[in-house]
Amino acid sequence: MLTERVIRDAKPGDKTAIIWDKKVRGLGVRVTPAGAMSYVLNYRVAGRERRATLARCSEISLKAARERAGRELAAIRAGESDPLERRRDAREAPTVADALRRYFDEFAPARQKIGRLSAKTVREYGFSARANVGPALGSRRVESVTRQDVERMVDRLPGTQRNRTLAFTSRLFTLCEQWEWRDQRTNPVRGIERAREEPRDRVLTPAELGALSAALRELDERFPAPVAAIRVAATTGLRIGEVIAFQWADVDLESGRLVLPETKTGRRMHHLPPPALDVLRGVRRVTGCPWVFTSTGRVAITYPTAQKTFRRAVELAGLKKDTRLHDLRRTVMTRAAAAGVGVHVLRDLLGHKTTVMADRYVRSVGSPVADARAAVGAAMAADMA
Repeated sequence: MLTERVIRDAKPGDKTAIIWDKKVRGLGVRVTPAGAMSYVLNYRVAGRERRATLARCSEISLKAARERAGRELAAIRAGESDPLERRRDAREAPTVADALRRYFDEFAPARQKIGRLSAKTVREYGFSARANVGPALGSRRVESVTRQDVERMVDRLPGTQRNRTLAFTSRLFTLCEQWEWRDQRTNPVRGIERAREEPRDRVLTPAELGALSAALRELDERFPAPVAAIRVAATTGLRIGEVIAFQWADVDLESGRLVLPETKTGRRMHHLPPPALDVLRGVRRVTGCPWVFTSTGRVAITYPTAQKTFRRAVELAGLKKDTRLHDLRRTVMTRAAAAGVGVHVLRDLLGHKTTVMADRYVRSVGSPVADARAAVGAAMAADMA
């Protein structure tokens, strides 16, 4: 019978040998010529004899090995999967890397094809996958990832990156549940706290806009396409990504009508203001090229190109280094709110589905609130006097 002393004194021979236990039938200690010692279990399934390794002798005690062997034998008699099958299933179980491949190779293209996922979102998710999810969780089996694993992954990420990575990871594991790669309602991202993101409220003053315009005029000859796109963005409040996607077929210079086939909220129609139309009339058309803003005559300019030109203009104009291209959109909407534009009209100007952002712009305009507070305060003071 196996005892701790027998196991301790066992010596390797020329061939692999097994010392069988008499207390638990089928349990033994395998000793290889190299001196490796492991607990093994012999059992039968459908009349076939099988042998599974339970653990190294250095990892668990003889008592623990007997208890584990007893549980395995009881499970086998009850018709449950045997240890070898479970081990094979574990080896074949999909990993997070498999989930990432399925998402970007199958799911994302299918969603983009029907207009339910934008290329920008796929790029952002791709960054999160390459920079964070893949390196931290890629080799892990989908079913074994815990909330603690995800928390460790995002622990040191800055606020915005943390939140975007959590959003993508949550979406990925929700899909894994739908693909039956993980039990339902076990998303490991559930309950993890998002970082607080302070809304940016930077708007450009009239003087800053004048300086920026002068800088753009200096850059116009070297970078005509991105400069024109920036000017259209500044006069319409459209996102720069929407502007650089303009195609001549979607622009009617006579009526000022613009169709945006693909935006964050789907297909939209806009009426361009006269200053934007003047910029567009000055853009040189390239025969055979559908894009309005192009430097090569073959493809549209990219977001990085517009961003780089804008940074040059900011430096040339002497503006604050933290001035961003999106600040132009915020400036347009803040001006509209200050002019008394209602939240529903402002919502349509923004191209949003709800009035949440429009409400934020209206609340950010200080003068009407300050005037109301001054009037109410004066009335209360008069009554108290």
